[in-house]
Amino acid sequence: MINIQAFAMPFATLNNPTAYGDLTGANYLVWVVSHVVAKRKFITLFSLLFGAGIVLFARSKREDEATRLHYRRTAFLLAAGLAHAYLLWYGDILVPYAVCGLVVFFVRDWEPKLLARVGLLLIAVPALMYIASGVSLESTQAVLAQWNPSDAAIAAEIDTYRSGWLAQFDHRIPTAISQQTSGFVALIFWRTSGLMLWGMALFKWGVLSNERSAQFYRRLLAGGLLGGIPLILAGVWYNEAIDWSVRALFFGSQFNYWGSLLLAGAYIGGVMLFCRRFGGGFVTSALSAVGRTAFSNYILQTVIATTIFYGHGLGCLAA
Repeated sequence: MINIQAFAMPFATLNNPTAYGDLTGANYLVWVVSHVVAKRKFITLFSLLFGAGIVLFARSKREDEATRLHYRRTAFLLAAGLAHAYLLWYGDILVPYAVCGLVVFFVRDWEPKLLARVGLLLIAVPALMYIASGVSLESTQAVLAQWNPSDAAIAAEIDTYRSGWLAQFDHRIPTAISQQTSGFVALIFWRTSGLMLWGMALFKWGVLSNERSAQFYRRLLAGGLLGGIPLILAGVWYNEAIDWSVRALFFGSQFNYWGSLLLAGAYIGGVMLFCRRFGGGFVTSALSAVGRTAFSNYILQTVIATTIFYGHGLGCLAA
């Protein structure tokens, strides 16, 4: 729901939906539903599961074998991510997951409470940096240009991706580099690593393996919904109240940044309750099959979407 917007529209619209096109009627409905329901929620879940997967994998092997195989798998993930980012789509998340996976592997044996505390501190770092930047009004010309690009910049980006595969490198390479450097340091590393630590903690607490009581999951579901959705909607109201100025980047983003954690928790509670009642049925079997092929599905998403929207595919028809 989120990535399809990045494939179909200019990069700036991921953060500022008013940067391109008309944000009214059906367009607004699509944006607000995807923002509330999906944005940051599912990548949060994926990060949690990635962290849990590290613990699960390490437990299934001898210590020396687990370390060797983890770094081998992570090296493959890093190589695949670099190829994905520079050859297909700048929005790759495999590279940051590989780098973060290399770091958090060292703390996989920590106690759950310590993992959760350190994870929360890591998650808070980007939020504090964004708030500090907003308070000091560090809205440089470069930030403003990324937040609300000129019509010429938007048109150039669209023309680039409606061109052939080679021409797309003009935008894809610098954007991927920016995402893997400044974007990684400012946001992705801290939040992703923190969520991986939380995934490790939740797995050790039995939350992700459906070992807690039904009452626990009902509370998780209700608390996440009642806390997350109003907070996220408050962010929508705030951004609209300030007419989507650059302050929405520094302050308005905070509502969904934290609200997404609560709503992701609600999704976990809901899934666990669903599996208890319908486990082993067609839906859970189909979803588990998708989960076992997460890498293939992720790459296939890019192949299909770029073929539809980019110039080397059907995008040439819109040029």
